[in-house]
Amino acid sequence: MTYEKTNLQKPNVYNTFLPFYDTIKQQSLESFEEICENLSRIIQLRELRPGFPLWSSKLQQFISLYGYSFTKSDHLKLIHLYLTVLTIPDLNFSNAKTSFDIMDELLSKSRLITRDDLIIDWHILHTWIKLILFNNDESYSLVALPNDVEKSLLYCVRSCRPYLSATATQEILDQFRPSLCPFDSAFSDAMCYFDLLLPVHLPPELHEQGFKLWLPEFLNIWESVTNNPDWEQNVINIFSFVAWCNIGYIDWEPWLPKIFTRILKSFSLPVANVQVSTQSQNYSLTIISTWLVAMMGNGSSCLRYLKDFFTATKSFYHPSNTGDFQRDLIRFLSKLSQAFVDRVHLERKPDRVWHFKPLASHQLTEDDITEFVNCVKECVFISIFNKANLEEAAKACQSLSQLRPELIVPPLVELLFSSIDSITEPHRFTAVITCLAGMTRQIVQQTPSFSQGQTYVLPLLMAVLPGIDSNDFKKTAVTFQFLNAILILITCVDCSSAVHTRNDLTEIEKEVCLSTAKFEDFISEFLNRTFQMIDTVATEMSDAVMLTNETNSEDQEATQELTNMISGITEQCSDKIFQMIKEKITNFIAVSSFSPKTGKFVNGLVRAILTGKPEETLKSLLPQTCERITKIIQQSDSLVLTDHKGDAELTWCLTLFSELLRARGDTLLVYKPVILSVFHQCIHIIHKESYEALANAARNLIKSLAYTHPIDYRLTVENIEEPFTDFLPIRAWGQHVEFDKLQVKFHIPNAEEVDFACEFVERFIYPELELLNEKCSKMSNDERLRSLTLIRFMAIGCFRMVPRIDSPEVKNLVPSVVPIDTNKRAKCALYAKEPHFKENLRMRLLTDIGKLLDDLVENHSDDASSLKTALKIYSITSVYFGVFENYVEKLCKSLETNKALFKNKLVGKRKHPRYIIIKRINVQLELFSVSNYQSLTEIDKQVILKLFELSIHRYSEVRRNAQVYLFHILRRYLFSYQVIIDRILELLNSPGEADHDQIKGCLYILLGNDSIFIPTKHSWTLLEKLWPSLARTKHATKISTQNLLDRIMEKIGKQFDTPAITEDTNDASVQAAVALWRPLDASELVSRDQLREERNQANILSYNNLMETLNALFYGDVLTWRQQEMTMAFIWLLLQRRIPIPASCIRTFVAFLIHDNVELRKISEKGIAAFTRIQKPPRIYVEKTLDQILQRPVDIDQCRPGDRDDNLWITINDYKPPTSQQQWEETCFLDKSFHGYYKWPKVIRYPMNKRERYTRETMPEDVLILYERFIDQEFIGKFIQFMVLDEEEEEINFDIHRFRMFKGLFRNFGLPLVHSFMKYLYELIHDKTTTQEGSHRVAAEITGAMIRGSKHWTLDMLEELWKKLTPFLAEVCTNLSPETVGHWGSCFKFGIEDEDPRRMYRPIEFLRSLINTHATGNTFLATSQWTLVQKLSNFEWRIPAIWCTINQYAKDYLDHPYKAIRERIASILSTSLSFDMILSDGQSIRHPKIDEFIDGIRQRLDQAIRIYEQTPLANISGERVEIDSEARRALNYIESVVQLHTLMFSGYLQPVKSSIIRLFPHLCEIDSIISNDDFIRESTVISRMYLAVTYLQTSFIEPLIEQLEHVCSSTKWHARRAAIEFVQNMIFCNLFTTRPYAQRLRQLVFKRLFDEQFEVRTVASVTLSGFYQCGFIQVSNDDLKHFRVMSKTSYFVKVDGKKVTSAENIVKRHGGVLGLCAIVLSSPYDIPNHVPEALMLLCEHSHDPDLIQKSIKKALSEFRRTHYDSWHEHREKFTEDQLVILADVLISPSYYA
Repeated sequence: MTYEKTNLQKPNVYNTFLPFYDTIKQQSLESFEEICENLSRIIQLRELRPGFPLWSSKLQQFISLYGYSFTKSDHLKLIHLYLTVLTIPDLNFSNAKTSFDIMDELLSKSRLITRDDLIIDWHILHTWIKLILFNNDESYSLVALPNDVEKSLLYCVRSCRPYLSATATQEILDQFRPSLCPFDSAFSDAMCYFDLLLPVHLPPELHEQGFKLWLPEFLNIWESVTNNPDWEQNVINIFSFVAWCNIGYIDWEPWLPKIFTRILKSFSLPVANVQVSTQSQNYSLTIISTWLVAMMGNGSSCLRYLKDFFTATKSFYHPSNTGDFQRDLIRFLSKLSQAFVDRVHLERKPDRVWHFKPLASHQLTEDDITEFVNCVKECVFISIFNKANLEEAAKACQSLSQLRPELIVPPLVELLFSSIDSITEPHRFTAVITCLAGMTRQIVQQTPSFSQGQTYVLPLLMAVLPGIDSNDFKKTAVTFQFLNAILILITCVDCSSAVHTRNDLTEIEKEVCLSTAKFEDFISEFLNRTFQMIDTVATEMSDAVMLTNETNSEDQEATQELTNMISGITEQCSDKIFQMIKEKITNFIAVSSFSPKTGKFVNGLVRAILTGKPEETLKSLLPQTCERITKIIQQSDSLVLTDHKGDAELTWCLTLFSELLRARGDTLLVYKPVILSVFHQCIHIIHKESYEALANAARNLIKSLAYTHPIDYRLTVENIEEPFTDFLPIRAWGQHVEFDKLQVKFHIPNAEEVDFACEFVERFIYPELELLNEKCSKMSNDERLRSLTLIRFMAIGCFRMVPRIDSPEVKNLVPSVVPIDTNKRAKCALYAKEPHFKENLRMRLLTDIGKLLDDLVENHSDDASSLKTALKIYSITSVYFGVFENYVEKLCKSLETNKALFKNKLVGKRKHPRYIIIKRINVQLELFSVSNYQSLTEIDKQVILKLFELSIHRYSEVRRNAQVYLFHILRRYLFSYQVIIDRILELLNSPGEADHDQIKGCLYILLGNDSIFIPTKHSWTLLEKLWPSLARTKHATKISTQNLLDRIMEKIGKQFDTPAITEDTNDASVQAAVALWRPLDASELVSRDQLREERNQANILSYNNLMETLNALFYGDVLTWRQQEMTMAFIWLLLQRRIPIPASCIRTFVAFLIHDNVELRKISEKGIAAFTRIQKPPRIYVEKTLDQILQRPVDIDQCRPGDRDDNLWITINDYKPPTSQQQWEETCFLDKSFHGYYKWPKVIRYPMNKRERYTRETMPEDVLILYERFIDQEFIGKFIQFMVLDEEEEEINFDIHRFRMFKGLFRNFGLPLVHSFMKYLYELIHDKTTTQEGSHRVAAEITGAMIRGSKHWTLDMLEELWKKLTPFLAEVCTNLSPETVGHWGSCFKFGIEDEDPRRMYRPIEFLRSLINTHATGNTFLATSQWTLVQKLSNFEWRIPAIWCTINQYAKDYLDHPYKAIRERIASILSTSLSFDMILSDGQSIRHPKIDEFIDGIRQRLDQAIRIYEQTPLANISGERVEIDSEARRALNYIESVVQLHTLMFSGYLQPVKSSIIRLFPHLCEIDSIISNDDFIRESTVISRMYLAVTYLQTSFIEPLIEQLEHVCSSTKWHARRAAIEFVQNMIFCNLFTTRPYAQRLRQLVFKRLFDEQFEVRTVASVTLSGFYQCGFIQVSNDDLKHFRVMSKTSYFVKVDGKKVTSAENIVKRHGGVLGLCAIVLSSPYDIPNHVPEALMLLCEHSHDPDLIQKSIKKALSEFRRTHYDSWHEHREKFTEDQLVILADVLISPSYYA
């Protein structure tokens, strides 16, 4: 391959800046070729494991390191390879997951591959969605899926979706439209498929073949189903995605009111006092945000509706209004703002992605952006002070500031200035500063639209300094974070002279230049405050013991921010300012020594000035520090070196010395003598903190000398010193730097530095090693630890220079046709000269420390610290090559945090500040260091074995530490666990007494950590040995080891996924593999098939051995019960359907059905269910068109949803059961309920009513085992006894696993089993002992399974079955009890599930017959029988005649004297009516009609209300109370209707019909007659509220308002109150669709405000306030004027010359006051213009009659409560006179609340 930059897809741009770029370039070519070769070999040689996942992960690693550094042709070949791998039959799920992940990676940059390059067949994705999301085998444990496979699949589908063909839409619709039956769960499945697969990215010319085929239809379905079905989120996803990908091509305008109404409703905001639990589900906020943003543009009303949405929800954002809903509301703001930024970014990108091409006319304009920001900002500003959700509010602020900084930054800056002095609300300061930290780039950057941000910089810097507070580390950390965010983006240079030297400055630039003169003052004040804080912390060290972890982490955060901030200043400040900083810091350091806690801060200061100008800093500090060290040692006559207590000043000096040695290597060379001198003097110091500081110094020195790293992180590479004629620094603030002007500088060690590093290492490490070798036993623990600490830190420093130990590779860890590791290693020239040591230091350390470890373990096992340090040294010889992975992770995390802080998509792609780009280049450099692993060598193996022996050591401390490093190495080297597995097995299987500690160590190794877990590795040979050893080990006798085994088992259960037993590739994948590389030579292919067969046979053998071995454990050694459970669980996990299960295992499962251990019995039942599923006789499928079935032509394209002539045949109506077996077999039965409801498929595929049957002679062995046991009467008897006793819990539940087991048995074996069980079934239902409930449950499980299992039996078999079952069930149904009715309900529910009703006509007839069975006098029995009848709902819409019969019969019982029966009748009536549902363009003509039914009962309800109103329920005569039977019946009827109404709303998908609206006045009128019955009154209120909170289709709104108007004119005030109360909820839940009726409803409420009844007026005031608050109507001057006039109505009139109080006038006056109260209370958290006047008018009424006073008092009390928190702001809206009046009224005794 030749390298051509132009023809590569997208190489990693950061590699081009690395000093060894040429090497990388060559390496990437070789690496890619090797990956392609090995992937191709694997597929061509038909071996998937282990090579396929292994080399796929290498491809992922390649992309993360080199980017898409391959040609488009190679890119497409790779995609094609992985697509074809996904077409391999029976592909293992873990290989599929690998393919999904790689496909997602390869297609994630969709701009690289267009539709012209690639079309993907949707059937491949459909197959895998079905296998993974809808896999029934999983519930039977016949397959275990890998963790996160769903996530991988969904990401892969998302990436593939833009490439589906033009015809895919129609094909997908044809496939899944027939499943759209709203009563069936198949609807959800179909919507899930649509959501995942429908192509929405098609270009405009293909729209006719795309969304236009389905969008109107789906919108109408969504509109017609109003009660939050479980598939609604899928539909919302589809709408959102199609809107986003087709901006401007879809007219959403007619749908906007409906969309906004449904979105508002989905937040479930608390509106009124009565809350009802509806089925509402919260929509995904990301999805609805994307949808709303996609609908904006070209004058769309979307923004207007959005504004109204925020008006309606504004009060819910206020911090005082707490609740779970706030989190969602604030996240919505954040997601919405982010989506808007994304759209602006994508629309304005110069190189737009090909599938995002909005119509030019619909692209967002500048006015749209301004309008959006103005619309959202108010709620965002309110949300800032919501403590719990500050992070989301800050994100929203950041997004908005990117769009319009001029609208966001100034108000926030003002908020900050006002919050600084707020003593009462300190959180306001941290909240605002947190938000400002996210928009510093917008503040400091000059843009044409917003340049005045720079004028805030200095005032802000000065203003936040009080935030540096030693008493509040959180506040300090936030302040540091903000300062750091600003200072990293600006140059600290006094530019004030530029005003005189340049004539091109704008006024703002002049102002900013002049303000920069204050930089020096700011920095000086900042340092003073920091020093003061450090001093304060130092004096408080007596409290150090009390520090919590939390304080510690905040402390570290503050330290890190401080270091970064001063580094930011020193790197890009003028010389003058640097000198000032350096001087202040050096003076501060010179006079004191610091404790470790304060030392962190001081070290940060030193590190910062060292970063800025290392030469000057070293000159000022290093010689003095070295002198100070020497002086201390000399003054103590070197005694300080041997003093264990140490010397605080010396420790501090060494810490400072260590920090100074972080300076760049070339700047340290000049100080070589003094540096070496300090090391020579202090190397033997025994004080722990001192020698740790010295060890740190050694590491820092070697790294400084030997490491390559970027050295210039400045914002700009221009000269920032005066004069400013060529370059003005303020113009660079916050700006990005183009890649070609980056001028990256690296520190690359020169020859002198390399020599110094080598000399230093050899001079100091060898004496320590010799000391340990010679005197280890004589040394004290402290001396030994000192030596080891120094060696460890020097090793960490120098190991980047020390090559790997030359050692042979460990061969045959796993057999494979390709190498398991790469031969292409990055060999980067990192030094000016190659480092040279006298020997390989790794080898020397390995040898010496290995011996030392042996000695320590043998003789000094109490020296835990030395052991731990020695272990660290020993392990890093094998795995450490200059950088630790966690350090790189920390770098990446820090980079991501910074990128998020300064990210601004609108500036352009990769337009980051220079500092971020240099950081990213540094990360790239380190990634190469950390990714440079190699294969396991014999030396590494030696290290692993050594660590293993220590991991099973008798001392727990040694074990724990060794295990940490062992896991590190096992994770680093692929398959290295093979090295230790035999030793683990040897210990677990050792026959004699084993060392408990060794066993414990082994188990801990097997338990692993987050990254390594051996027991679920995909290797049958490993599992074959390991699992039986775990199950049978005799050494897990102690509780601690037993608990470990339990933890291992639990982890196996969570992480095990079924490994492939037999594997192969297919021709398509082989062809793709050949295209990727080249065809293999014939000689290489000779033994391919033989090897594959051998591999598969070896796996089959291992699997069978594993199963047989595990099974044999039950019959060999005596296992404990826990071991038996573990063994059984292993076998159950291993069940699969690829190859036959050994017969011995099946026998064990059957035998254990009657085992004494209940857990084993339960696993056995699940196992038998799985076996019967595997053994299921195959079905014979037939494919016919509807024409062929009906024997007449039918145009299936013209089918409408619902009842039609062409789907009558699949209902029970007019069904005539067949009389012969032939007729039975020829009947087309369709068991899934969705068939025929919505559309017919072009070809109907169904199983014939005939299947192969097992006979005793033809049964295979595995089937015969089950058969013989289950016709054995003695066995059945025992088994049933055990099943009855199985439930130990208080609650006995129907066992679905057991039902499945019996279902499979009856399905497979037919009538012989029925004969075996019938006797026992009668015994079970006749059981009258304490086990009665358990007996009935078992009988119900068996009976349900018989019904379900008989699905494909012959007609004769079914006749015989029902001859036995009918009398049995009849007896059951006449002897039901409260304990047993639930079980028999489950029996019918599961027995008739997923069955064609025509096939099930016998059980249907039986259940229907229960309707006519009058259980006279037995209320419970009647209720129970109705419960069973209700199970017919399984047949959904396909038994219309039955529902009509039930409906007709049941409605006469609505006034039944027994409440239990009434409740059950209401429930079954609601079920029977639920199928009267009409999807768009559909019809419902066969089912009971809701409108007819409700209109019928409405008349009876009216009569009942009249009767109850006129007839007293109870007559008291003397001592007796007589209940009037007619009134009682009337009340019963009312109660039942209310319950029925409620049930219709809780379960229906389409609850609102015209008749429901007509019923509404009666529901209101009920309030006036049942005021004394709390239960019915509450039920009625709830029932009305269900209607109020339901989404109303527009056709129902006007009729409902007419009914409201009718009720409001009623003579009954209770009804009027109920209606007015209802209105507020109804309007809020239908806010946007009811807008056209605003004036009508306003009139309605205004009228009730002056109602003659006090209660009605009060509720009307609350409703009016709600109208105002949610913006449904606006407070107008006319309203205010009207209320003012009415409130001043005199309540006196003259009658015969006397003043008399007029009730009518009091009502008018009170109505006016209530109107004013509504205005005041409509703004709970702010003061609009009309509120002060309304308040003053209320104050005038402080001496009105009690009735009016009471209303005013309540309003003022509420006003005081809601405005209390922000009164200091709110009072600004009032005049002084108004405040005096208000204070007088609020504080007076009678008004104080």
